[in-house]
Amino acid sequence: MPSAHVPRVLVACGRGRYEDPWHDHAAVSHALASLLARRGLDVVVRSLFPHSLYDLAEFDLLVVNGGTGRADPAFDGDDDAWRPAHAAIDRYAFRGGPLLVYHQGINCFLDSPRWHEIVGGRWVRGVTYHPEAGEATFRVVTDSHPLVDGLDDICTSDERYTRLAPERGVVVTTVQHEAGADHPTSWVNEVGGVRTVYDSLGHDAASLAEPGRRALLCREVGWLLRRDIAT
Repeated sequence: MPSAHVPRVLVACGRGRYEDPWHDHAAVSHALASLLARRGLDVVVRSLFPHSLYDLAEFDLLVVNGGTGRADPAFDGDDDAWRPAHAAIDRYAFRGGPLLVYHQGINCFLDSPRWHEIVGGRWVRGVTYHPEAGEATFRVVTDSHPLVDGLDDICTSDERYTRLAPERGVVVTTVQHEAGADHPTSWVNEVGGVRTVYDSLGHDAASLAEPGRRALLCREVGWLLRRDIAT
């Protein structure tokens, strides 16, 4: 009998144009890869260069773990050099390629015109913020989406992104309470044919140590791949 297909996962790790000084993208990317590999997935980690995404069609899941970094043509290419990578992401996403946008990944491809459509929301400069990282509760939105059915609220040490701007049509799956209101912290986006999960948790590698947080992540990956992933 033919062997079962092992899903291939590409973790795109921020660097240069897509890294920032507040997050250790390399450490978090490798922690994500290790967690998913232990659950039977075939995981590749690549730093983001203009040529890193040439073979997206060969992967079953793209994980974007980057941020807004250093746009320097002498360092990692000008806008023209990056357009093919942006086009590859657009083709992948708008054909329904599963995509997990992790933490600061919401700000990773701000130079790509359709990134906010793929993510299903934005970090709004001067509006979105987070309190200092620390102990926090992320509440599961009951009955919002099958991927969170039966999950308990998540109590962990992390950043709490506040006043993100999800777009119309996304399904918010977790929230956190700050300044007298609940604020979306993760959501599912299937608008326009994409299959994206945005998850704002995950400031550092240690944040993956909390079982509830891992359970949410594994549920998200399982929904994206249409298969059960052990939590």
